[in-house]
Amino acid sequence: MTKRLAVVLLSGGLDSATAAAIARQQGFSLQALSVDYGQRHRFELQAARCVAQSLGVERHVVLPVPLARFGHSALTDAIDVPKDRTVEQMAGDIPVTYVPARNTVLLSLALAYAESIDAADIFVGVNAVDYSGYPDCRPEYIAAFNVLANLATKAGAEGRLKFTVHAPLIAWTKAEIIRRGTALGVDYGLTHSCYDPDAEGRSCGRCDSCQIRHQGFLDAGVPDPTKYQNEGLGARG
Repeated sequence: MTKRLAVVLLSGGLDSATAAAIARQQGFSLQALSVDYGQRHRFELQAARCVAQSLGVERHVVLPVPLARFGHSALTDAIDVPKDRTVEQMAGDIPVTYVPARNTVLLSLALAYAESIDAADIFVGVNAVDYSGYPDCRPEYIAAFNVLANLATKAGAEGRLKFTVHAPLIAWTKAEIIRRGTALGVDYGLTHSCYDPDAEGRSCGRCDSCQIRHQGFLDAGVPDPTKYQNEGLGARG
């Protein structure tokens, strides 16, 4: 029996790796898409390649789309990455690490990839719970994109495919994500989440992403395999 194909947006981070593992567990053949959008470092894309290999991805496309030319994000421009913020600060306004329309661009590319290979299913690791504050990680955004996907494609308009964007992690805490991924055999030591790593790829431990990630491991009761610049941080996981 031929497996159904699913396109998975694979960033190299913890969430996308877990979403990919869930798709695999559901019996999909994984077709991964990673986007080189001009991130300030290469470690995320390197992690995506390692994760793809470890999860048995059948085809992994790395697509250059230079969003950094637009700037206006701490992830693509000469803007300081916020450090040492409290939970209250993280839960406030949309942070400067927001990349303008990134998830819309990425999901549109995943949709194009999916239509080209007759795959009706797209998996994305967005999460609306752990303080991210990003507008393109909300359930109503995913619901709206599902409608768009079936209106804006030939396969959808003809009724040949019914596209579905799966966001299985959207309502989970980071601890719940880590527990599920661990049960599915995800090697989180291969993933990378830090917004501002050093030249060796070690995570800063101080940006929002590092703090949320590390607290997730603590709350899940799972050892944190992340390599931090502060070597004692991971050992507390």
